[in-house]
Amino acid sequence: MRETKYWTWHMAAGVVIFFLLGLHMLIMHLGGTTHLFAPFGGEAVSKVNSVFRDGRLFFTVTYILLLGVALYHGLYGLRTILFELTLKPIVEKLVTFVFVVLGLGLFGLGTWAAIVVHAIAKTGARG
Repeated sequence: MRETKYWTWHMAAGVVIFFLLGLHMLIMHLGGTTHLFAPFGGEAVSKVNSVFRDGRLFFTVTYILLLGVALYHGLYGLRTILFELTLKPIVEKLVTFVFVVLGLGLFGLGTWAAIVVHAIAKTGARG
């Protein structure tokens, strides 16, 4: 039953990734056409437009959410693939532990980076 819950979260994470990555593609790769969140004209990836987006809480939250669901989806999927090798229970526990520590560490680093960039953009500092 517990594995079913994790698998359901894995599938839900895939749906969230689909929408957030779609939003990212729309803004970043069709930004020249749609002009979404690019108020200063030009390319969506220009520094001035990037700083504009980084200063918005919406983007900071979506970056962190995308990071979290992508890490969970990817690491849980890799864990599931490895478990299909019929590993010994102690190895499965070790793999789970390593992935949890790795995932939390990467999530912490990415969250810290997103918050710092947001704070820099809000203060108007130049990099």
